[in-house]
Amino acid sequence: MSMDPTIRKRATRFVLLTVLIYSMGFGIIMPVLPDLIRHLAKVDSAEAARIGAWIGATYGLFQVLLMPTVGNLGDRFGRRPVFLVSLFAFGLDFLLMGLAPSVIWLFVGRAIAGGLGAVFGPANAAMADMSSAEDRAASFGKVGAAFGLGFVFGPVIGGLLGDFGPRVPFFVAAGLAFANGIYGWLVFPETMPEDKKRPFEWKRANPLGAFASLGRIKGILPVALIYFLWAMAGNVYPASWSFFAPIQYGWDSRMVGLSLGLVGVSMAVFQAMVIRRFIAHFGERKTAYIGMLCGIASYLVVAFVPNGTIIMILLLVNGFSGLAMPSLNAMMSMRAPASQQGELQGLVGSLAALGMMIAQFTYNYALAAFTESGAPVRFPGAPYVIAASIGLLALLALFFLRKRDDGEAVLNG
Repeated sequence: MSMDPTIRKRATRFVLLTVLIYSMGFGIIMPVLPDLIRHLAKVDSAEAARIGAWIGATYGLFQVLLMPTVGNLGDRFGRRPVFLVSLFAFGLDFLLMGLAPSVIWLFVGRAIAGGLGAVFGPANAAMADMSSAEDRAASFGKVGAAFGLGFVFGPVIGGLLGDFGPRVPFFVAAGLAFANGIYGWLVFPETMPEDKKRPFEWKRANPLGAFASLGRIKGILPVALIYFLWAMAGNVYPASWSFFAPIQYGWDSRMVGLSLGLVGVSMAVFQAMVIRRFIAHFGERKTAYIGMLCGIASYLVVAFVPNGTIIMILLLVNGFSGLAMPSLNAMMSMRAPASQQGELQGLVGSLAALGMMIAQFTYNYALAAFTESGAPVRFPGAPYVIAASIGLLALLALFFLRKRDDGEAVLNG
């Protein structure tokens, strides 16, 4: 789009800062969430993992239901109002969870965050507004890098703050979200041109409606389904790591935070410095292949290698797996017109949330089943074997997806 370079830089900085703050907040609470669940519900680690699955699924469910609505609202009213509402809702989520007198309030907070507080759809839509088709993957990579950088600091801060009690990290995360919302209200410009806005239609503002609308654009839905499978595989870390690592390696919240910080370092480096070069050299599809192969390999190593030191080294190069999602997103975004970028990113967010929701149950219930007292076989790595299997399915689907000369992507029959 035609935008003053100074304004574009300011908008880009805010978008990336917002994703950074979002991931910091998300990362801050991860090391202590199992402790808070055990404290409020008075249960053991295996049962806390099951409750954590339901809490995570609540977040995913509301994202699935409302992300297309949020995306369509962004196409109608612009990115700025949607962004600001999301930021303040995100802060409210953490505040409610920090004050929670019972487990039910954790569900309420996650429902608010899932429905209104997820910033990735608006962030990617704003970056698409400000990028050419050729630069989309690199722009989405910047968003991923900002998320990874937040994960450098968030889990480490959360692990340290956990020494003062499991509620303190939630209040810090809430403060960051509210402060960022105020900053955005002061400095964030509208990124969507007025002539690209379109009327809001309820029939498109839901997952099925968005599927039907975007399905009329050649090549999007097959890639969207692959994106969904890969998102489901990749969610094994956010879904289960905080429960898995203490069981498998005996780590406390500080070590869990440090390990997640290493994941963040790797994601930030690879998505900020590597993805642009890979896509320039290999293209989006081959870059996605590389990311998927690395991700599958890392899941299998985590599943079968119980040595915590080796795993910490692995986490430093885990960023290779983060090359896949920006590449797949770019494959879809390049096919969608400017007036449907919000709708597309809403659908992408909805698919990622559906993958997260299924992941919460799949991985945490598998972890509980293979680690609880009386389990016939003790195998904490079970969730990562499942993730590798789902990732392999996504890789094979992308492999058998061929590209016609006119740019249409279809599955080979």
